[in-house]
Amino acid sequence: MVRKGWNWRTAVMAVLLVVSASLSGFSPSAVHAKGSFFGPQVGTVEAVQLPPQGRRMLTLIYEGGPFRHEKDGVVFGNRERILPISQRGFYREYTVRTPGERSRGARRIVCGGFKPAAPDACYYTDDHYASFRRIVQ
Repeated sequence: MVRKGWNWRTAVMAVLLVVSASLSGFSPSAVHAKGSFFGPQVGTVEAVQLPPQGRRMLTLIYEGGPFRHEKDGVVFGNRERILPISQRGFYREYTVRTPGERSRGARRIVCGGFKPAAPDACYYTDDHYASFRRIVQ
């Protein structure tokens, strides 16, 4: 029986959506395992593999600063929806200096957690939020 207000096209689309999700391996538990349903899976990078400026910034984050740029430590909105979805204010961004770059450049570390000097997780991007890798110690 088709719900009132639905036509046969809507019913077929709903069935196709469910079948497509099941064939692609989607399950609610997979959302948490992969990080974010909305974006690509986030890879990893070891802290020692970060550029020297990234390692220094990571140290400063855990020390609570001081930071060079006034935008360091501001809330990161995760509008790209690549990082796991969390409530506003969970993520903060920090500039990773690029030698020879006059502006802030494209490199950032974004940390998640409600204690800025003790983040739950940090992510590195070298392409201005187009992709992220979780930093592992």
